[in-house]
Amino acid sequence: LYLGYYLGDKQYLRDTAQINDDGWFVFKGDDKLEPGVYLAVLPPDNKFIQFFVDPEKQHFSMETKMDDFTRKMKVTDSPDNALFYTYLNFLEEKRPIAEKWREELKAAEAAKDEKKISRLKAKIEALDNEVRAYQEKIIRENPGTMTAAIIKANLPLDYPDFGEGEEAQLKTWQWALQHYFDHIDLGDPRMLRTPFLFQRVDYYVNKLVAQHPDSINLALDRILSAMEPAPETYRYYLVHFLNEYAKSKIVGFDAVYVHLGLNYYKKGKAPWTDPEQLNKIVENAETLEPLLIGKIAPDIELETRTGEKVRLHDFKAPYTVLFFWDPECGHCKKATPFMLDFSKKFKDKGVEVFAVCTRMVKRDETGKWSMEDVEKCWKYVDEKGTDIWLQTVDPFHRSRYKSIYDIRSTPQIYILDKDKRILSKKIGAEQIEEVMTHILESTQS
Repeated sequence: LYLGYYLGDKQYLRDTAQINDDGWFVFKGDDKLEPGVYLAVLPPDNKFIQFFVDPEKQHFSMETKMDDFTRKMKVTDSPDNALFYTYLNFLEEKRPIAEKWREELKAAEAAKDEKKISRLKAKIEALDNEVRAYQEKIIRENPGTMTAAIIKANLPLDYPDFGEGEEAQLKTWQWALQHYFDHIDLGDPRMLRTPFLFQRVDYYVNKLVAQHPDSINLALDRILSAMEPAPETYRYYLVHFLNEYAKSKIVGFDAVYVHLGLNYYKKGKAPWTDPEQLNKIVENAETLEPLLIGKIAPDIELETRTGEKVRLHDFKAPYTVLFFWDPECGHCKKATPFMLDFSKKFKDKGVEVFAVCTRMVKRDETGKWSMEDVEKCWKYVDEKGTDIWLQTVDPFHRSRYKSIYDIRSTPQIYILDKDKRILSKKIGAEQIEEVMTHILESTQS
């Protein structure tokens, strides 16, 4: 028999037990089990029963029959699990009745028998009300039990009637944002190991909340604050969301990673993190923070082919495409035709390209600085005709642009407005025409 548990959106194996001479499977250990919902899974068919583990009362037994785990369950020394199976048996009793009536309703609707439809709908509604009343009775009479907490967490929200139309839809959405977790105590440590918490939190953050970094940050702050009384839950979700937004491919969502890094990890709100990892997270967040959409792009000084010094902020254009590239980078070679075509199409719309070749000087065999790698930049420019852009280099990396702009790979693209405010970034060359068109349309509207 396997002992499993829920955590996040997965199930994990915790222990195994062999049947003893008395016909019992016994799970025992030196350490207490973490509270939550567990599963006892019987191979090979993997039939299972669910039960609760309380943080304090962990010595109990459950006895049942193979032909009907739920109806024949007997629980000893765990009033909470006994209550839970009483509730499950109630549902098992009502379920076939509801299923029968719903099948009859489908047939009545197909036959357009209005009287029968009305009668069946009334019976189904009465049964639903009976189940809801029983659920509320358990919650009311058994406060603090896991059974009550689980039932309450799965009750539907009672939405106010805001009427119809767009304004009513907006009010309904706003109400849902404020009340979505009314039935779930996020600070209850038992909720971490349940089959529904991850799905609820994930839906709230990724579906219900407006998908803008500012809105997501507010939502995460609210959730994490509510989870603080349950340290393990708080830790699990802070780590989860940091990792989730660290790897997000959605433009601008690095702002969520920065928010978590600077407001939680940097401020000592993730004390479990080892110092090396903590420094890495904070440094990454601090590097990305000046590069967030809406920020003024950091100024850098580079030089042209003739050695003339040029600064990004002195480059006058309604829109600047800051393009970091390398002459021997395969992706850069694929990007070049897209960038050339784009720059020609959008030049009369005020779009100019400020290109930075990332090659630098190297020491030769004699120890002297060699410009050989930098010359590869200019050779590529001549071959591909990209001299229609402002082409720059920084042979000795005096500007530190690679660190400032987090250039870990090439190509990298930033779109800036006339004030050098970042409008978009980290997009592919094949996307730039679509993105720029959207920016121009948004500005005009």
